[in-house]
Amino acid sequence: MSPAKQKTIERPVELTGMGLFSGQTCRLRFSPAEADAGVTFIRTDLPAPARISADISNVGKRARRTSLINGTVQVETVEHVLSAVAGMGIDNVDIEVSAAEMPSFDGSAGPFVEAIKQAGVLELDADQRVLVIDAPMTVSNDDSTLAALPGPEDYLDIVYDLDYSDAPSIGRQVVAFRLDSDDFATKIAPARTFSLRAEAVEMQARGVGAHLTPKDVLVVGPDGPIDNAFRFPDECARHKICDLVGDLALLGRHLRGRIVAHRTGHENNHALVRKLVKSLAQRQRAATLTGEPVLDIRKVMRLLPHRYPFLMVDRIIELDGDRKAVGLKNVSINEPYFQGHYPGQPIMPGVMILEALAQLSGILLSRRLEHTGKVAVLLSMDRVKMRRPVRPGDQLLLEAERIHVRSRTGHCRCRALIGPDVAAEAEIKFMLVDAEPI
Repeated sequence: MSPAKQKTIERPVELTGMGLFSGQTCRLRFSPAEADAGVTFIRTDLPAPARISADISNVGKRARRTSLINGTVQVETVEHVLSAVAGMGIDNVDIEVSAAEMPSFDGSAGPFVEAIKQAGVLELDADQRVLVIDAPMTVSNDDSTLAALPGPEDYLDIVYDLDYSDAPSIGRQVVAFRLDSDDFATKIAPARTFSLRAEAVEMQARGVGAHLTPKDVLVVGPDGPIDNAFRFPDECARHKICDLVGDLALLGRHLRGRIVAHRTGHENNHALVRKLVKSLAQRQRAATLTGEPVLDIRKVMRLLPHRYPFLMVDRIIELDGDRKAVGLKNVSINEPYFQGHYPGQPIMPGVMILEALAQLSGILLSRRLEHTGKVAVLLSMDRVKMRRPVRPGDQLLLEAERIHVRSRTGHCRCRALIGPDVAAEAEIKFMLVDAEPI
């Protein structure tokens, strides 16, 4: 069976509403994106539009919600938007927003699903990125447990066990749902976020959600919803699945297997995604280190003009067309920069890690520029983050993914890893210029 293809939306679509916590009005616009671009939020209300990828590495610590942070810029309460995107099978989309917090509407993913239906779904000429769970992993704290288990390889089975025994009007609810098979739009998306009456009173006393009434959101008292009604007998558990689907989207891949959850929330969801990311990195590293290089150092030197001591890519171990390249840099104590950076405490300079990523990106872009008479010249580096030191004896796994290549510019998303840990990341832009005649 051939792999499923990535999807985006056919045309832009907008919707406007108020944030759940802030009450601030936000205009949200879904726009099509290229293959492998992923899901990106764009704050258009700032002097210069700021982009934040829907990636677990950008998740900030917030109570009762999922928020993404890039430096001083954030987008808040993104879980219902991401749930709608993932639930409808969308891999790549730009989400422009005019405020920090997403509109909440009725507290469900339903309005965002309806907007995506209105925009239409477009299949792209690129295979979906998939992660099949091959070994059990668990996150737990107090009386909550979240487990990822091997299971079906074509779907993601989710079982959520919600236990509100102390609130009989909710009680215990168990819901099973199969993502990419069952109808997300009718079974999960309409389920609304909920709170107990005491929680709602306490939040409004702190000025949070002061603009809302029980008719606007699902507030549950001792006798059931106040001034409202359940859409499903097990709506609360269904909404927990809605949140879980949105948080799992931060993996950036379609997950296959089985998820079993008991009394979990966003914090557990994020912790599980981080474990999945580490597992994926370990799997990729094991596979690539034992395989033959796609390009050995001799072939790398044919593509790059750099030479000692500035050639920073030892070999290429994966090339996925002009979409992605993976390379290796073996860090030796013989590197000349260790003489002064620093004596007695050798640490690889961050600029050299970035140079390695730029060189790998140049190799990736050369796949598109071959026979065009163009070469890639470094233009800028954005969203640079140095996450851990690199020392002699480390082996850097370098990754470069194409975001886009246009007539005059190229743009790549890059990471350098040591084992499962990210050492550095950046988005690197290149100017495509005519090659000088030899």
